[in-house]
Amino acid sequence: MARKKVSTTIYITPEQNEKLKMLHERTKVPVAVYIREGIDLVLEHYADELPGQLTLERSMPIKK
Repeated sequence: MARKKVSTTIYITPEQNEKLKMLHERTKVPVAVYIREGIDLVLEHYADELPGQLTLERSMPIKK
């Protein structure tokens, strides 16, 4: 079953729009899928900036 999606508005350049349209025409993959994949890549890249549970190594003080 597909996950529920949230509608949002983004603004892209005309060049980005044209390239996404060409990519869609060649692959038949919806543009929205590429945009979601791009967002996932950004979130993965900046994962250390997001709040979350600390690993054991980061949460323990360094003993000297």
